[in-house]
Amino acid sequence: IANDCATCHNGNYNTTPNTCNGCHNDDYLNTTNPNHAAAQFPTDCATCHTETAWTPSTFDHNTIWPLTGAHISSNCVDCHVGGNYNNTPNTCAGCHTPDYNSSTNPNHVALNLPTDCASCHTTAAGWEPATFAIHNNFYPLNGAHAAIANDCATCHNGNYNNTPTTCIGCHQSDYNSAMNPNHAAAQFPTTCQNCHSESAWIPSTWSHSWPLNGAHAAAGCADCHVGGNYTNTPNTCVGCHLPDYNQTTNPNHVAAQFPTACQNCHSETAWQPSTWDHDSWPLTGAHASTACAQCHPGGNYTNTPTTCVGCHLTDYNQANDPNHASAGFPTTCQNCHNTTAWDPSTWNHDQQYFPIYSGKHDEEWDQCIECHTTPGNFTAFSCIICHDDQADLADEHDDVNNYQYNSPACYTCHPDGEAD
Repeated sequence: IANDCATCHNGNYNTTPNTCNGCHNDDYLNTTNPNHAAAQFPTDCATCHTETAWTPSTFDHNTIWPLTGAHISSNCVDCHVGGNYNNTPNTCAGCHTPDYNSSTNPNHVALNLPTDCASCHTTAAGWEPATFAIHNNFYPLNGAHAAIANDCATCHNGNYNNTPTTCIGCHQSDYNSAMNPNHAAAQFPTTCQNCHSESAWIPSTWSHSWPLNGAHAAAGCADCHVGGNYTNTPNTCVGCHLPDYNQTTNPNHVAAQFPTACQNCHSETAWQPSTWDHDSWPLTGAHASTACAQCHPGGNYTNTPTTCVGCHLTDYNQANDPNHASAGFPTTCQNCHNTTAWDPSTWNHDQQYFPIYSGKHDEEWDQCIECHTTPGNFTAFSCIICHDDQADLADEHDDVNNYQYNSPACYTCHPDGEAD
């Protein structure tokens, strides 16, 4: 139109516009696809159009903010309020903060959810349903829970504000209907995670921290976990079996002051028969019929003597035939006595050592110390304390090679007390 000046100047060359809109305002006002006036587009035509032609325009919204999903059908003024195309927000929350603030299911403000709307919402689906990829920040979805991640209603039932955060909050009905074992009757705790995993209810991952053997395997849970209390269950036998201990009469545990470590004598199979054997100290002779408390006074089974004199020192001190204390007898009672009875003793001086009750020495002595001159030491003895005529003895042994005048030499040659 360079040769058609009137098109732009209309005969007036003094006030000719020098902006696009100065000439093309009618085009701006009459454009309906899109309606520039209704959309409050800016009047800087060069932003979208070229001088080649009005249509097509050169403006591509996607180069600035891609219009996807619900944004495609939105009116321009929905985002460019008041026709202002200079400070349009480029974040979701820039436009959708009112939606964030007014959301109640769940309450975004109360839960302090992030304002990055795109982390949960898309432009394709609209606000609902949300994808909520950050669910694990609030409640991790593992195992079987992960498989229902897209079926929100299973847990939330449309209400996202008071969803339980405990297992039992959702699984109370599973607890109530569980029959193998019957959780309610056994008064199991409702902390499901103690026994179950999120993978499946069955099998449970729980293992009894107290091995259930013998009769325990058939016991009901409430027998040990009285009143459904699983936090202070005894971990000792007597913790549960004190009534059994107190009522036992054969033998009477209380009267005998038996220790309460039941496992020392009993097994988990049954109370009777007991598995305990007094092998640590064989009960023979008179010991077999002795009451437990006589050896274990005060019910103390930890420091019971393991020597005869440990229990029989009184018998030793009171013995008069012979007088053990004055004779300085050793306290190894078993050398002379057995468990059958104190009297008679099994010791025989004539047969085991030297004839003093028969032969020439019979009635030649009164006290043990006459021969055993070292008090308390019966391995030491003296012959020459009585046979003291050294010269006469030398004459009698003048034909004996290597004759010596000392007690060991006497005993060596005369072990039976005879003068051969």
